[in-house]
Amino acid sequence: MNYNWNWNIYWEDAPDGMGTYFDSLIAGLKWTLATAGTAWVLALVIGLLIGTLRTAPNKWVVRAANAYVELFRNIPLIVQMFLWYFVFPECLPVDMGNALKQLPNAPFVTAVLSLGFFTSARVAVQVSTGIQALPRGQRMAGVALGLTLPQTYRYVLLPMAFRIIIPSLTNEVAAIIKNSSVALSIGLIELTASARSMQEMSFQTFEAFGAATIIYLVVSVIAILLSNLLEKTLRVPGFIAAGSAK
Repeated sequence: MNYNWNWNIYWEDAPDGMGTYFDSLIAGLKWTLATAGTAWVLALVIGLLIGTLRTAPNKWVVRAANAYVELFRNIPLIVQMFLWYFVFPECLPVDMGNALKQLPNAPFVTAVLSLGFFTSARVAVQVSTGIQALPRGQRMAGVALGLTLPQTYRYVLLPMAFRIIIPSLTNEVAAIIKNSSVALSIGLIELTASARSMQEMSFQTFEAFGAATIIYLVVSVIAILLSNLLEKTLRVPGFIAAGSAK
């Protein structure tokens, strides 16, 4: 293979005027972390709500929550991004749709919404599974103490359920960081898009995507280590084993 290796390419000035190629990769990493972090907060809040509703005693509430999960979990992420970015503004009144299209950070907002709703369906399944894994006696004990159903969830069921599902939530944190790369399809210049831009401008394919691979790996390892630390801090003997998120 006649390939011209150039590992000094990272310190050369990029034609896009953003500094060196390394500066471009770091700027892309910032957008990746901002997108994944904001989407994770959204996914956790919505997933907690939907997952709790999936274990509610009302069958119609359960069916509605299950419908939400099946809708957002079974549509491919890239299709959801296209729907949010290209279709959703067209379904709104003209002035509102035009305002959304003209937002300077429209790709970022779209990526956050798409990732947030897509991941929230997966989080909801894990939350409901964690609640159902608890002994039935815990729910009954809450009722026996005179707690209302919302109070039983808040003070008894959810704190224990979250301790059980920390390892699976760790996987979702790593997944949402990697899934943020799909946002390049709607114009968000995150890490993968920055690496692709570097490759197109310098023709150094291996150097560009090699750097992106290493950065993704480092970020994912840091996220897993932090999750393991959180798991060890919050673990309850008999319900979760320390280090199971490895």
